[in-house]
Order: sequence, then C-alpha cells, then structure tokens
Amino acid sequence: MKFVRDTWLIFENQMRLLLRNPVWVLVGVFQPVMYLLLFAPLLRPALQVSSDAEAYEIFVPGMLVMLAIFGGLFQGFGLIAELRAGVIERSRVTPVSRLALLLGRTLRDVVSLVVQAVIITLLAILFDLRVFLGNLLLAYLMLALIALMTSAISYGVALRVRSEDALAPLMNTVAQPVLLLSGILLPLTYAPAWLQNVADWNPFSWAVDGTRALFRGDLGAPEVWQGLAITAVLAVLAVVWAAREFARSVR
Repeated sequence: MKFVRDTWLIFENQMRLLLRNPVWVLVGVFQPVMYLLLFAPLLRPALQVSSDAEAYEIFVPGMLVMLAIFGGLFQGFGLIAELRAGVIERSRVTPVSRLALLLGRTLRDVVSLVVQAVIITLLAILFDLRVFLGNLLLAYLMLALIALMTSAISYGVALRVRSEDALAPLMNTVAQPVLLLSGILLPLTYAPAWLQNVADWNPFSWAVDGTRALFRGDLGAPEVWQGLAITAVLAVLAVVWAAREFARSVR
C-alpha cells in the first residue's frame, strides 16, 4: 500500500510539472504529424496498395511505435537536469520507495505518449484511417509497454553516465539501428532475406508487426500476442534494472 501511495505521489508531482508546460507534448507530436502529412501520401503508389486507408493502416502503427521508442529513450535528459539541481540527492532523506521514484516518472512518460498517440490517431482518421476501438486500445497497451521499457532504460543509462554529452550520442547510436531494423517506416516484407533474419532479433519489429495487425483488424494474428508478450517481458526487465540504478544512486 505504501508503495502504491509513493508511486502516485511521484506520478502526481511529475504530471503537475508536465502540465505546467504542456508544449512538450505538442513538440513531441510535431515530427509524426509532418510524416503523416508529407511522407504518408507517397506510400500508396510505393506500397502498391488499393487505397489511402490501406496505406495508413501500414504507416500509422509504425509511426506510433517510433514515437514510443524515441519519446522514451530521450527522457533521461530530464533526470540529468534533476541530478544537477540536487533533486535526486534530496531524495536520500525521504522514505519514498526507490522503485516508486522510477515508476512515478515512467508512468508520466506513458501518459504523455498515449496522449500523443491519440492526437495522431485522430488526425489519421481524417485521412481515411479506420480502426476498431477494441483493437486500438490493445495497440495503445503495446505502445504503453514500449514507452515504459524505453523510458526506464533511458533513466537507468542517465544515472550511469550523468551527462547530456554522453547520453545523446549513446541514445542516437541505439535508436537508429532499432528504427531501421524494425520496419517502422516500411514493412520488412520488402527487405531481402538477410535483413529480415537480422530484424527477427529486434524485439521492436515484433511490436510493429503486432500493432499493424491490430490496425488492420486482425485481432487473432499471432503477431499480436507475440508482440505484447515480448514487450511486457522486456518492460519488466528494464524497470527492474533501472530501479536498481535508482536504489544505488539514492542510498
């Protein structure tokens, strides 16, 4: 019970800080909206699909996964600012659970990501995207697990490196191959066999396939439960590791 209360207190405080400056939510949406407006119209002839709706069923889920990955991986910058301001140091004298210090922040990131995903989905519906509500909620669950995982990893790495100069190139080095090997922009069915084999080792490619299956209405596709299971396991592992980094930093 104390752990739940601690997590809620941290989450509430982080949400209050976010709502004081909601422009960051809109900044996070800006790039995906540009992709939606300026890149997605090229997909119908490139993918040789029969309608814009079919093209958006392929592109929008990938773009939402990209938003969850990049949005989460760069959350560590805020934690480094808190380290420099002494916020984490002052946490030493509080009885708040160290795991709650992490979960309160990651849950704030999950809420921010879901709000951005809803905005992008509503805009895509204006471009003739069609998706069932139940499937959409499952897709948001997948995105929430990805955001939980990537933001926890980012916080853990930030506690290790404690420098924006080190965190930025490190996250970019990780994010670029993850992006290219997950079929986010274009399905990997168009890739040569060797590239598909390499991508099979990328857990985010499973998440992209599962989210695309949900958007096209194929709830029973094996990619759905495979993607959910893989992201759930990795999210738990990432939270456990990052919580240990928090406990080590706030003794």
